Amino acid sequence: MPVAINPRKLRGSWSDGYALDVHTLGSTFLGHNAFGHPEFDTKRTPLGDLLYRLKNNGDQTVVPEIIETVAAFFERWGIKVDAIVPVPPSNLRRKHQPVIAMAHRLSETIGVPVSEGCVTKVKNTAQLKDVFDFAKRTEILFGAFAVDVAKTKGKRLLLFDDLFRSGATVSAITQVLMTTGAAGAVYLQP
Repeated sequence: MPVAINPRKLRGSWSDGYALDVHTLGSTFLGHNAFGHPEFDTKRTPLGDLLYRLKNNGDQTVVPEIIETVAAFFERWGIKVDAIVPVPPSNLRRKHQPVIAMAHRLSETIGVPVSEGCVTKVKNTAQLKDVFDFAKRTEILFGAFAVDVAKTKGKRLLLFDDLFRSGATVSAITQVLMTTGAAGAVYLQP
């Protein structure tokens, strides 16, 4: 059963895009644990909690519920796409890559193929989770992605990611898909 969401339209260089919900509603500092690490009481949306469990705890059992929610929104959205393009992972040390796994599950659910490898990361960059300045994020990502034009030219693509913070990563990928990749349209669904 899909979880409750609060979609919001995302403005950017893509043809159209929506974030299904925020992930964190609030976080209260509780103090430090016995090892000196900070502890927080964090409140998440239902979808945010599922994504947290997947990304931080490796809980693969939440993928069907996440994808059921994404697929239900996709159906209501009413766009037509030729392929799902997962955003390349930023943490290559993960045994299971959440975005790739979810893209394949979404593909099975909505009947649209995954075009894995049509966007590749060609430049090592620092993880952006601790970089808060949009201009700095954009600078770090400049020239970081390449596309396989044979897989993108004239295609309507669903750029798929799990989180949306500033939009710097998906903006950089959209730019390369639309220019070098000659995509017909890029729709964003983080």
